[in-house]
Amino acid sequence: MGSRGLKGRDLVSIKDLSKEEIELILAMAKEMDPVASGKKGSKLLEGKVLGTLFFEPSTRTQFSFQVAMSRLGGAYIGIADTKVSSIAKGEDFHDTIKIIDGYVDAIVIRHREAGAASAAAEIAVRPVINAGDGSNEHPTQALLDLYTIQKEKGRIEGIKIALFGDIRYARTYHSLIPALAMFGAEMVFVSPKELEPPESLLVELKKEYHLEVTQYRNILDVIKEVDIVRLCRIPKERFPSEEEYNKVRGSYAVNLDLL
Repeated sequence: MGSRGLKGRDLVSIKDLSKEEIELILAMAKEMDPVASGKKGSKLLEGKVLGTLFFEPSTRTQFSFQVAMSRLGGAYIGIADTKVSSIAKGEDFHDTIKIIDGYVDAIVIRHREAGAASAAAEIAVRPVINAGDGSNEHPTQALLDLYTIQKEKGRIEGIKIALFGDIRYARTYHSLIPALAMFGAEMVFVSPKELEPPESLLVELKKEYHLEVTQYRNILDVIKEVDIVRLCRIPKERFPSEEEYNKVRGSYAVNLDLL
């Protein structure tokens, strides 16, 4: 599938993009490196306003969007604490999105509920970018991971990568895995039994991308065979209970001994 043009489109799932469109985004990101680092100014988004709606805690993702907007000459308005917005007075999700949509040129949203970004995209006229919705997806993080791999290794195609930690609940992996599959990367999963990927994901990889993924329990079994190890934190907030979280807490980490 070729590019349909990116302007005005939502980014709710990484699958909203084709491989060619991802390659275009990565090429544009490379060109923007001097702007991102502050070495070069830009007025590319002068006069534009981004709405940053973070219904769930965020530091890196929220600041990344806000700094990017500032460095490109635009502005941003947003919600980082629902207690200081009309949500605290009972305003519902639909009305919040409609109101913000009237002020801005695009919306970035993070929400604790899976499907919230898709719901926002249905409500808003402006483009909606998913910055993480529950345990569903985080497509912009996947794009950043792909850019980092390409920058450090010179390619994505054919790279062998170990995805280490929480494969079941981590939304970053739920976007990164299909993105890597688009590029023909070879993946291995390393996780405790409780955090194995859902069977539906393995079926999708086999059906859509003809990929068989080997699963391991111990990173030491595979670390010498891979080009990259990608670690994901164990997100306590995604577990159905404290007991389930405590079974795997601290069991997967990268330290100097591993390196």
